[in-house]
Amino acid sequence: MNFKELFGNYSQKGKVVVIGIRPKRLEPLIFIPQVMALKDIGLEGDRYKNLGGPRQVTLIQAEHLDSIASFLGKKMIDPSLTRRNIVVKGINLLSLKEKQFRVGDAVLEYSGECHPCSRMEENLGPGGYNAMRGHGGITAKVIEGGTIREGDDITPIST
Repeated sequence: MNFKELFGNYSQKGKVVVIGIRPKRLEPLIFIPQVMALKDIGLEGDRYKNLGGPRQVTLIQAEHLDSIASFLGKKMIDPSLTRRNIVVKGINLLSLKEKQFRVGDAVLEYSGECHPCSRMEENLGPGGYNAMRGHGGITAKVIEGGTIREGDDITPIST
């Protein structure tokens, strides 16, 4: 196989595990069963709307929450503490680099890594920032709007 074929080869689809929005700055994440992704804006009801910007939606892997918890000596991490909009499982989010991908009825496009901020020390405790380094997930732009629900598939779009 050549690299293009390898980069397009996935063993399974990912799944949406948790969806959360923050209506106001510094408020806790609110878990919701579904959300409307708005084309080139972000998620309906989320304070972090970014018209035309690269950081419209944030995603993190459930598998990385386990790693972060391990690095902190904890059994688990509440996903709301990471302040990411969508928690997924079963797919390596970094493998979506330079790709568009379908999440439920919406199409998103990888726009960058989502590095931790200093709030992770406050949210996760001492060492929280370093525990999340390399495990903070990705940012994405909304290319096609649509509904995203818990349990929806995440499927890379062939390019």
